[in-house]
Amino acid sequence: MNPELNTIVSQFDVTGTVTDIAPLGAGLINDTYLVKTAEADCPDYVLQRINHHVFPDVDMVMRNIAAVTGHIRHKLEEQGADDIDRRVLTFIRLKEDAQRLYTVVDGNYWRLMIFIPRTVTKQAVDPDSSRAAGLAFGNFQAMLADIAVPLGETIKDFHNMEFRLRQLREVVKADPVGRVAEPEVQAMLREIESRSVDMCKAERMGRENILPKRVCHCDTKVNNMLFDENDQVLCVIDLDTVMPNFIFSDFGDFLRTAANMVAEDCPDMDRVAFRMDIFKAFTEGYLRSAGGFLLPVEVENLPYATALFPYMQSVRFLWDYLSGDKYWKCQYPTHNFVRANNQFHLLLSIEQHYEEMEAFIQNVMAGGDSSTTAHRATGAEWIARK
Repeated sequence: MNPELNTIVSQFDVTGTVTDIAPLGAGLINDTYLVKTAEADCPDYVLQRINHHVFPDVDMVMRNIAAVTGHIRHKLEEQGADDIDRRVLTFIRLKEDAQRLYTVVDGNYWRLMIFIPRTVTKQAVDPDSSRAAGLAFGNFQAMLADIAVPLGETIKDFHNMEFRLRQLREVVKADPVGRVAEPEVQAMLREIESRSVDMCKAERMGRENILPKRVCHCDTKVNNMLFDENDQVLCVIDLDTVMPNFIFSDFGDFLRTAANMVAEDCPDMDRVAFRMDIFKAFTEGYLRSAGGFLLPVEVENLPYATALFPYMQSVRFLWDYLSGDKYWKCQYPTHNFVRANNQFHLLLSIEQHYEEMEAFIQNVMAGGDSSTTAHRATGAEWIARK
């Protein structure tokens, strides 16, 4: 057992005798360990090092998490739910400061939570897991729709389309590595700018008080849910990105990754396509659990949300390519451009399904289902597919 990690765990108000601390999972942001205890009536724990480079205000992150988990727990208690300790994450406070949920050791930030036993996460994206994700993340938003505690923005401007376009335009002007003049870059820039006004409508509607910001998860992936032994969703996990945002964040970001036929860096643009079966499954689940509190303007703009996130990610990948590949790791010189190109072709595929998406959403909200195959084609060919 690592004595340094054991010393960190000992700062928290744990019950039981720690017998082992071993790596858990393969997270890309935080380092995570399973803390085993000897006593049968004591829980095991999860120790996590919070990446303070990604989340510079750790105190804000943990205040947000405390508010969210506390509110969900209260809602579950009001509902008379069973097995509440498995349905919401429980973070452990420090022995010396009961108001704090984290400690700082040698410049690193650590937190401890109770390990939820007999659970699994899923990696596969299919209609069943997508429907479960829609239900889970929609219910997560619904339970937090009336939270009274104001939350902070843990990553500033994370899903702000106007900000992402400003970043791109600034790097185009500076052209630090001389890539702006490349013909394919110029073609993509023209297509991005031709859609820029439409894609920034969420921010405009927010300023006009038409569109509210709500508590969103902002990292809606299939593997950010825990399933029980009966294959039912227990709870949503990985709460570092929970913050106020438009509901489009949770809806569109899930579909950006889940509904692409290929990985986001697949170089074969002919294989990039939007999966309507995943869209329909996720949307059905999401509207079943969130439809009761959503405003009509939020529901009717879900197709826009679906298009927004591939567009945003295309902008971000292109920005990094023109910056000299400083943000995302690359395996070859044009890796970030391939990613940007892939996401833009996903956007083109989504644009062809707008009417079908709109009809499906209307039918779900009306209590029916939709089999319409109407399509709208827009801006189909702008760069040679390879």
